[in-house]
Amino acid sequence: MQQLQHAARALGWDGQLIPDVEVLGTRFAAVARIRHDVHQWRSHHGWAPELNPTWFRSWSEPRTHDQLPVAAVDLLGILVPVSRARHALQACGTLLTLAPCVVVLPANYPYRPWSMLELDYYGVGVVNAGSEGPAELVIAPEDRTAEFGSSMFGRWLLEVLYSKLLEHPQLTENA
Repeated sequence: MQQLQHAARALGWDGQLIPDVEVLGTRFAAVARIRHDVHQWRSHHGWAPELNPTWFRSWSEPRTHDQLPVAAVDLLGILVPVSRARHALQACGTLLTLAPCVVVLPANYPYRPWSMLELDYYGVGVVNAGSEGPAELVIAPEDRTAEFGSSMFGRWLLEVLYSKLLEHPQLTENA
């Protein structure tokens, strides 16, 4: 967890680190920021996080739902710890469509120009981080979400992250 906190700090992502997110068989950490105004409104109106993915599928049928919840979190980025750079593209995969994706390599990982060039080409960020000391930003991630547009999966992920933030009341108090 310290490694991920150091990585988020090196990226300048000012949000809450949500470790151990697992969706559709993919494990990663997310950095998200609660939208206090939306959280207050949803809390006041009893609109809890909607975690049933089939509910979101019905969004395409306006007859079924005449109201949709506004996302209560902003996803700043995704952190995926990997042991080697060659695993980075597979690790980020479709996550690149949702938010800037960064692979977190061990602090002493050697710089290899060819693998870093490939990651830079695809917009994957790279941070070298350990549990001790500051992390080193090797490649800044690109936000390519506009290229892919919004998706029901991405919207559902925001609900999952909102739910995880609500599990820790200190993250949402005074919201």
